[in-house]
Amino acid sequence: MHNGSFRTALAAAAFLMPILATPTFAAQPAAEAEIFPPWQHGKNNDATNRGFEFTVPQVDDLADFHGDITDPKLVLYVGGNYFFAMAPLVAEFEKEHPDYKGRIYWETIPPGLLVKQIEAGGTITSGNMTWTAKPDAYLAGLKKVDALIGQGLLTDHAVPYVTNTLTIMVPKGNPAHVTGLADLGKPDVRLAMPNPEFEGIARQIEASLKKAGGQALADAVYKTKVADGSTILTHIHHRQTPLFLMQGRADAGVTWQSEAMFQEQAGNPITHVDFPANQNTTAIYAGAVVKGAPHPEAAKLWLSFVHSPEALSIFERYGFKPYTGKAPTD
Repeated sequence: MHNGSFRTALAAAAFLMPILATPTFAAQPAAEAEIFPPWQHGKNNDATNRGFEFTVPQVDDLADFHGDITDPKLVLYVGGNYFFAMAPLVAEFEKEHPDYKGRIYWETIPPGLLVKQIEAGGTITSGNMTWTAKPDAYLAGLKKVDALIGQGLLTDHAVPYVTNTLTIMVPKGNPAHVTGLADLGKPDVRLAMPNPEFEGIARQIEASLKKAGGQALADAVYKTKVADGSTILTHIHHRQTPLFLMQGRADAGVTWQSEAMFQEQAGNPITHVDFPANQNTTAIYAGAVVKGAPHPEAAKLWLSFVHSPEALSIFERYGFKPYTGKAPTD
């Protein structure tokens, strides 16, 4: 090898060595690493003994499974769109009921997927891990809860507690200049939207799209743009929609108002665009005891707690409103 070529090879090797020697997760810029869930830095886990902590965002991360499954005294299946409120809710509940400290396990995947888990006897597999946590209480939209009571999966009666409305979540600065629901039908506006197959919010979104632009707008968002790839259907919108917006994979996505408020409060580069009340849709949140619950009395205690003044004040931090007995607007 000529001296010049040899020096060039050495220089190239010296340049590559630090890159090759650095683990992939460490090479990721901090700002990039922080956009991946979980976003609450361990607060959504009431376990008193966490042992060895191992979490690698984007690689090894069970963001929607919380607490210790070893011997819980209360197991909650909670529709994921208020995962962020669960940390302060559980803390307040355990303050009022110290016997439950560190003994609550909860999941926050979409309501339709939680039903599949109930039907599977509480067993779920994520990645290479399989475990069973039979639920005591199920919390989701009132219509879903009533339907499941009718099907015999839930028992007793539905307990409604708060309401929520929709908004359009966008990246900070709103680069696509989205001003309302009608803009979501534009071919050049890339969307992240909940999958109607197992995300209940999709029904409310479609109702709002029809109010804003008729069936044509609903079809553009959920049919035409899905077919051409400019609408991505999410499996778990409360994680994927903000993540896709922060990654630049989407320009907008319809979510619950509370989800956008949480992202803003967490300091993530997210904002939202409100649209008129006559185009919006209100959801009522409710819960019920699961048939065959291992801890039915604990479930009833939680269902009593979620509409208490203390719980409602926590929900209100994220834009929820107390349920007043009025019928849903959709």
